[in-house]
Amino acid sequence: MEIRPITPRYAVSPQITVEDVPAIAAAGFAKVICNRPNSEVPPEQQSDAIGAAVRAAGLEYEVLELTHQTMTPENVARQRALVDASDGPVLAYCASGTRCSVVWALGQCGEMSPDEILGKTRAAGYQLDNLRPTLEQLCSPAG
Repeated sequence: MEIRPITPRYAVSPQITVEDVPAIAAAGFAKVICNRPNSEVPPEQQSDAIGAAVRAAGLEYEVLELTHQTMTPENVARQRALVDASDGPVLAYCASGTRCSVVWALGQCGEMSPDEILGKTRAAGYQLDNLRPTLEQLCSPAG
C-alpha cells in the first residue's frame, strides 16, 4: 500500500487490501472511499470485502465507482461531499490513485487555481497536466 497525501484531509492510494486496513486506521484516516469498479478486481479486492474490513476497524466506507464515462460533474460533486462530510482525513483508492486524484482536482475549482491544483497532484506523484484545459474552463468565472 502506498498512501499519497494531496492535502492534510485527502490522500489517495492504489488498490488496497483487507490486510492494509489496520495500517490505514493507525494512520488516522476516518473514511475510505473506493473509486474502483468491482469489475476490475478479483473478489477478495471488491468493495464488499474491503468495506467490511474498513467498517470492522471503525472507519467509514463509501463506494463511488469511477470510470472515464462516470467522471461526471455529479460524481465529482458527490466525491467532494463525501470528503467534506468526513470527521477526519479521507483515503480514496482506485487502481493507481489517478482517478482519485482526477476527481479531487475537478472538485477544487473555486477553492484553488489550476496551477495550485496541479501542483498538489504533482507533489503526490500524479502528473495531471492533461487536465489543465478542463480545469481552466471549470475554474474560470464563466465556467
